[in-house]
Amino acid sequence: MLEPVRRDEAVSKRLKKKEEELGFDKYKLYKKSVQSPDIDVKFFKKTYKELKGKEAKLFREDFCGTFSLCCEWSKLDPQYKAIGVDLDPEPIEYGFENYFSKLKEDEQKRIEILNANVLDPELPKAHIIAALNFSYFIFKERELLKAYFQNCYNTLKKSGILLLDAFGGSQCMEANEEETEHDGFSYFWDQDSYDPLTNYAQFYIHFKQKGSKKREKVFSYDWRMWSLPELKDILEEVGFEKVHFYWEGTTDDGDGNFKRVTEGEECEAWVAYIAAEKAK
Repeated sequence: MLEPVRRDEAVSKRLKKKEEELGFDKYKLYKKSVQSPDIDVKFFKKTYKELKGKEAKLFREDFCGTFSLCCEWSKLDPQYKAIGVDLDPEPIEYGFENYFSKLKEDEQKRIEILNANVLDPELPKAHIIAALNFSYFIFKERELLKAYFQNCYNTLKKSGILLLDAFGGSQCMEANEEETEHDGFSYFWDQDSYDPLTNYAQFYIHFKQKGSKKREKVFSYDWRMWSLPELKDILEEVGFEKVHFYWEGTTDDGDGNFKRVTEGEECEAWVAYIAAEKAK
């Protein structure tokens, strides 16, 4: 049986030492650059209610890293519980230090973190399983990705849904680097390479704080660029009854939003959510 993990002082010390050596908090800058967990969990809650006509109470975050989604989910409702799963103890410890510690005691009691493999068939069941930040792109072979989706299907409760995000577009089929300025620092998304024969691509995240030199390759991603039709085919093969796509648009104030669509848009870069439904 998988045992939940708690704070690890040894890991915490190593993490703080790394932060001192780097001269900045890489997880903090990452969250400011690409994450909005408080908005994401509201989207998950709304999507489940629209598809299933009822509330989802048990949420599992695969490849959870600092498990910020778990923390935000537990804050939505006193009955909501969250499970986080990740192999790397370092971001888990960061999550305990920086997010979990700021929750109310009741919210903390409803979160369970597992230092485990997302392919483990003994993972706890949930109403919603989410694999975000394109984390499952790490599975570069079709059979391995299919095995992951099958495990998600098997560990979802009846009427459960699997939520994924994906990205693509012509811009992702060439090497390029994009800079985004934030308050006090710049974020760089660097596509270092792309192989059209395999759809394998290498990505890096760099940061540059004001007054400091650019920090190269703070995060590294060796992925396969999975297309939406490929993902839909595999999800259906493992048993998911319906597969829905949510396309990113833009509101009047410039914030992104996602709407369910049956046709995508031809553009240089796009981001989409996928919601795969398990039968009742």
